[in-house]
Amino acid sequence: MARVNGRPRVRTCLEPVSEGLIVEIEEEPLPPKVTHEAEEGKAEIIETDVMVVGSGPAGISAAIAARGEGLRVDVFERHFRPGGQLVKQTHKFFGSGKLFGGQRGFQIARRLIQDANSLGVRIHTRAPVIGWFKEGFFAVAAQDRLVLVRPRTVIVSTGAVERFLSFPGNTLPGVMGAGAAQTLMNEYGVKPGNRAVVVGAGNVGLIVAYQLLQAGVEVAAVVEVMKEIGGWLVHAAKLRRRGIPILTSHTVVRAEGKNSVERVIVSQVNDKFEPIPGTEKAFEADLLLLAVGLTPEARLLAEMGARMVWTSELGGYVPYRNKYMETSIPGVFVAGDASGIEEATTAILTGRIAGYSAAINILGPRDELLRKREEAMRELEAARMTPFSTKVLKGVAKVMLSELQA
Repeated sequence: MARVNGRPRVRTCLEPVSEGLIVEIEEEPLPPKVTHEAEEGKAEIIETDVMVVGSGPAGISAAIAARGEGLRVDVFERHFRPGGQLVKQTHKFFGSGKLFGGQRGFQIARRLIQDANSLGVRIHTRAPVIGWFKEGFFAVAAQDRLVLVRPRTVIVSTGAVERFLSFPGNTLPGVMGAGAAQTLMNEYGVKPGNRAVVVGAGNVGLIVAYQLLQAGVEVAAVVEVMKEIGGWLVHAAKLRRRGIPILTSHTVVRAEGKNSVERVIVSQVNDKFEPIPGTEKAFEADLLLLAVGLTPEARLLAEMGARMVWTSELGGYVPYRNKYMETSIPGVFVAGDASGIEEATTAILTGRIAGYSAAINILGPRDELLRKREEAMRELEAARMTPFSTKVLKGVAKVMLSELQA
């Protein structure tokens, strides 16, 4: 937190640099009391048909689907621009052309945002949702003002947060999540380091390792605790052709350095994933990336009182919902990684389903609207016909509302 151009408690990781920006250290350890902004009758009121929280692939797709039925749709995004994780994805996506196959993530984001804007979706950036109140409204901290939103339906598509590991030296500068490195490289054009070790050989770890090479960062090794690579082999092959070792059954033991990362120590693990003494390997590196998975960000739904459940197959705590993405709270829907960790393609499709479901909730079961939703559901089922979806489908079966009711 810092004071930016006189504004207190600004999250500097979300604030874009601009000419003449004045950034000051906060002198007070606690935020100042808010008075004038929160006085009764002073907050801005927004009444809308569909409120979408989050503007990633799921949120924007949901907004497009609902707005296409003539409803007013407002999207609230904490970042300074919409698009979510797509804006920092530079690799080409698999799948059919209908679902953006062959296009790069940032291109998909651009297309979705253009479609949303052309339809008249209202996208509010730098506007995080900070709370829900039982009186039926949400509070949004929209820069210098408080906004109260009163929606008829809600779609929560807040995505996920990166997981981290506990080890000596994990707070040294140079230790970061893979997503942070992607943000630096692909959004801002900033080289995150000179020589890296990547922990995690799932799709994210493999893709980020290759993107590091493209950005001129040397990759010393990719480390994976499991016995086999977790991502698509096509991504692993790109690294192996460049001579990058992928060490399976290995984990990071510690990061060393005085003021920042200078050395990374890894070790083989046994069947219990415990480091095996005497198998340590040292890599000189100033960058240690952790690509060890994501956790659904569904705290807003929990605050609202949605029934939640822990399921390892989906990455953590997620809400119960029916096949139409409606949670245990009538008129409240979930989409994308907030409902369970999957791929961008399934996020787009669950977003469409949630958007059509929100429209049906308001407009009633119109034949054409029902047909569109069923088509999206068939596409979702087809998209999940991969080896990587086996675990996801087990998790989805556990969170269906029918099981809760049983």
